Amino acid sequence: MRTQPITLIVLSLLLTINIAFAKGKQHEKHMDPQAMMELYKKLATPGEPHKVFASLAGNWTTKTKEWMEPGKPPMESEGTVEMKMLLDGRYLQQEYHGTMMGQPFTGISINAYDNLTKHYVTTWMSTTGTGIFTMEGSASADGKTITLEGKHPEPGGGHMSHLAIWKIVDNNTQTFDMYGAHHGGKEMKMMEIVYTKKP
Repeated sequence: MRTQPITLIVLSLLLTINIAFAKGKQHEKHMDPQAMMELYKKLATPGEPHKVFASLAGNWTTKTKEWMEPGKPPMESEGTVEMKMLLDGRYLQQEYHGTMMGQPFTGISINAYDNLTKHYVTTWMSTTGTGIFTMEGSASADGKTITLEGKHPEPGGGHMSHLAIWKIVDNNTQTFDMYGAHHGGKEMKMMEIVYTKKP
Protein backbone atom coordinates (compact mmCIF):
# COMPACT_ATOMS: atom_id res chain seq x y z
CA MET A 1 0.00 0.00 0.00
CA ARG A 2 1.16 3.55 -0.71
CA THR A 3 -0.10 4.99 2.57
CA GLN A 4 2.73 3.48 4.59
CA PRO A 5 5.60 5.27 2.73
CA ILE A 6 3.64 8.54 2.82
CA THR A 7 3.06 8.13 6.55
CA LEU A 8 6.78 7.47 7.09
CA ILE A 9 7.70 10.60 5.09
CA VAL A 10 5.30 12.78 7.13
CA LEU A 11 6.62 11.35 10.40
CA SER A 12 10.21 11.98 9.28
CA LEU A 13 9.40 15.57 8.40
CA LEU A 14 7.71 16.17 11.75
CA LEU A 15 10.67 14.65 13.60
CA THR A 16 13.11 16.87 11.66
CA ILE A 17 11.05 20.01 12.44
CA ASN A 18 10.86 19.09 16.13
CA ILE A 19 14.62 18.53 16.35
CA ALA A 20 15.32 21.89 14.64
CA PHE A 21 12.85 23.65 16.95
CA ALA A 22 14.48 22.05 20.00
CA LYS A 23 17.94 23.18 18.84
CA GLY A 24 16.63 26.71 18.34
CA LYS A 25 15.20 26.70 21.84
CA GLN A 26 18.60 25.75 23.26
CA HIS A 27 20.07 28.98 21.84
CA GLU A 28 17.48 31.16 23.64
CA LYS A 29 18.83 32.77 26.79
CA HIS A 30 16.82 32.12 29.90
CA MET A 31 17.18 35.03 32.29
CA ASP A 32 18.25 34.20 35.79
CA PRO A 33 15.34 34.75 38.23
CA GLN A 34 17.42 37.13 40.32
CA ALA A 35 18.40 39.15 37.22
CA MET A 36 14.74 39.21 36.20
CA MET A 37 13.76 40.60 39.60
CA GLU A 38 16.45 43.28 39.35
CA LEU A 39 15.21 44.26 35.90
CA TYR A 40 11.61 44.58 37.06
CA LYS A 41 12.77 46.63 40.05
CA LYS A 42 14.65 48.98 37.73
CA LEU A 43 11.66 49.32 35.40
CA ALA A 44 9.41 50.14 38.36
CA THR A 45 11.69 52.91 39.66
CA PRO A 46 10.62 56.47 38.78
CA GLY A 47 13.18 58.30 36.63
CA GLU A 48 13.72 61.73 35.11
CA PRO A 49 10.36 61.89 33.25
CA HIS A 50 8.59 61.19 36.53
CA LYS A 51 10.56 63.99 38.23
CA VAL A 52 9.28 66.37 35.55
CA PHE A 53 5.73 65.22 36.30
CA ALA A 54 6.34 65.70 40.04
CA SER A 55 7.40 69.31 39.44
CA LEU A 56 3.85 70.00 38.18
CA ALA A 57 2.11 68.95 41.39
CA GLY A 58 -0.10 71.71 42.77
CA ASN A 59 -3.09 73.82 41.80
CA TRP A 60 -3.47 75.55 38.45
CA THR A 61 -5.89 77.89 36.70
CA THR A 62 -6.71 77.36 33.03
CA LYS A 63 -7.85 79.43 30.09
CA THR A 64 -9.32 77.32 27.29
CA LYS A 65 -10.22 78.03 23.67
CA GLU A 66 -12.33 75.50 21.71
CA TRP A 67 -12.88 75.61 17.98
CA MET A 68 -16.09 73.97 16.78
CA GLU A 69 -15.57 74.82 13.08
CA PRO A 70 -12.60 76.05 11.04
CA GLY A 71 -12.63 79.79 10.52
CA LYS A 72 -15.09 80.44 13.34
CA PRO A 73 -14.09 82.22 16.57
CA PRO A 74 -13.38 79.86 19.49
CA MET A 75 -15.48 79.43 22.61
CA GLU A 76 -13.49 80.56 25.66
CA SER A 77 -13.73 79.34 29.24
CA GLU A 78 -11.78 79.19 32.49
CA GLY A 79 -11.18 76.35 34.91
CA THR A 80 -9.04 74.91 37.66
CA VAL A 81 -6.81 71.83 37.80
CA GLU A 82 -5.35 69.97 40.75
CA MET A 83 -2.27 67.91 39.87
CA LYS A 84 -0.80 65.28 42.18
CA MET A 85 1.50 62.30 41.98
CA LEU A 86 0.16 58.80 42.57
CA LEU A 87 1.72 55.51 43.70
CA ASP A 88 4.96 56.90 45.12
CA GLY A 89 5.77 59.24 42.25
CA ARG A 90 4.95 56.95 39.33
CA TYR A 91 1.90 58.67 37.80
CA LEU A 92 0.59 62.21 37.49
CA GLN A 93 -3.14 62.73 38.02
CA GLN A 94 -4.93 65.84 36.79
CA GLU A 95 -8.42 66.65 38.01
CA TYR A 96 -10.01 69.39 35.92
CA HIS A 97 -13.07 71.49 36.76
CA GLY A 98 -14.51 74.00 34.33
CA THR A 99 -17.06 74.37 31.55
CA MET A 100 -17.31 72.86 28.08
CA MET A 101 -19.75 74.18 25.49
CA GLY A 102 -21.37 76.23 28.24
CA GLN A 103 -21.96 73.28 30.58
CA PRO A 104 -20.22 72.36 33.88
CA PHE A 105 -17.48 69.87 33.21
CA THR A 106 -15.18 67.60 35.25
CA GLY A 107 -12.38 65.47 33.85
CA ILE A 108 -9.62 63.26 35.22
CA SER A 109 -6.40 62.42 33.43
CA ILE A 110 -3.73 59.89 34.46
CA ASN A 111 -0.34 60.49 32.86
CA ALA A 112 2.49 57.97 32.76
CA TYR A 113 5.96 57.40 31.40
CA ASP A 114 6.50 53.70 30.78
CA ASN A 115 10.13 52.79 31.50
CA LEU A 116 9.76 49.58 29.48
CA THR A 117 8.34 50.97 26.23
CA LYS A 118 9.94 54.44 26.63
CA HIS A 119 6.56 55.98 25.77
CA TYR A 120 4.30 58.48 27.44
CA VAL A 121 0.73 57.30 27.95
CA THR A 122 -2.23 59.40 29.03
CA THR A 123 -5.80 58.39 29.76
CA TRP A 124 -8.73 60.78 29.97
CA MET A 125 -12.23 60.34 31.37
CA SER A 126 -14.84 63.01 31.95
CA THR A 127 -18.47 63.89 32.52
CA THR A 128 -18.91 64.27 28.74
CA GLY A 129 -19.01 60.49 28.24
CA THR A 130 -18.56 57.04 29.73
CA GLY A 131 -15.50 55.84 27.84
CA ILE A 132 -11.77 56.19 28.47
CA PHE A 133 -9.70 58.01 25.87
CA THR A 134 -6.04 56.97 25.56
CA MET A 135 -3.13 58.67 23.82
CA GLU A 136 0.49 57.62 23.49
CA GLY A 137 3.66 59.33 22.34
CA SER A 138 7.14 60.61 23.04
CA ALA A 139 8.91 63.71 24.32
CA SER A 140 11.63 66.09 23.25
CA ALA A 141 15.15 65.48 24.57
CA ASP A 142 14.56 67.71 27.61
CA GLY A 143 11.21 66.05 28.38
CA LYS A 144 9.37 69.38 28.27
CA THR A 145 7.40 68.89 25.02
CA ILE A 146 5.29 65.73 24.89
CA THR A 147 3.59 64.78 21.62
CA LEU A 148 0.69 62.34 21.89
CA GLU A 149 -1.57 60.60 19.38
CA GLY A 150 -4.81 58.68 19.71
CA LYS A 151 -8.29 58.18 18.34
CA HIS A 152 -11.78 57.58 19.63
CA PRO A 153 -14.99 56.22 18.08
CA GLU A 154 -17.60 58.73 16.94
CA PRO A 155 -21.40 58.44 17.00
CA GLY A 156 -22.60 57.04 13.70
CA GLY A 157 -19.41 55.09 13.06
CA GLY A 158 -15.78 55.79 12.28
CA HIS A 159 -13.12 57.37 14.44
CA MET A 160 -11.75 60.79 15.17
CA SER A 161 -7.96 60.97 15.28
CA HIS A 162 -6.13 63.32 17.63
CA LEU A 163 -2.71 64.91 17.94
CA ALA A 164 -1.86 66.70 21.18
CA ILE A 165 1.19 68.81 22.02
CA TRP A 166 1.77 69.33 25.74
CA LYS A 167 4.45 71.90 26.52
CA ILE A 168 5.87 72.45 29.99
CA VAL A 169 7.06 76.01 29.47
CA ASP A 170 8.38 76.52 33.02
CA ASN A 171 7.43 75.68 36.61
CA ASN A 172 4.43 78.04 36.42
CA THR A 173 3.21 77.69 32.84
CA GLN A 174 2.01 74.85 30.59
CA THR A 175 0.18 74.73 27.27
CA PHE A 176 -1.88 71.93 25.75
CA ASP A 177 -2.87 72.13 22.06
CA MET A 178 -5.18 69.51 20.54
CA TYR A 179 -5.73 68.86 16.84
CA GLY A 180 -8.28 66.46 15.36
CA ALA A 181 -9.63 65.03 12.13
CA HIS A 182 -13.10 63.52 11.62
CA HIS A 183 -13.24 60.20 9.70
CA GLY A 184 -9.80 60.72 8.18
CA GLY A 185 -10.67 64.23 7.00
CA LYS A 186 -8.64 67.42 7.23
CA GLU A 187 -6.98 68.06 10.57
CA MET A 188 -7.95 71.21 12.46
CA LYS A 189 -7.00 72.83 15.75
CA MET A 190 -9.71 71.99 18.26
CA MET A 191 -8.47 73.14 21.63
CA GLU A 192 -5.87 75.29 23.31
CA ILE A 193 -5.36 75.33 27.08
CA VAL A 194 -2.98 77.63 28.95
CA TYR A 195 -2.19 76.54 32.53
CA THR A 196 -0.94 79.01 35.15
CA LYS A 197 0.18 77.70 38.52
CA LYS A 198 -1.42 79.24 41.58
CA PRO A 199 1.00 80.87 44.07
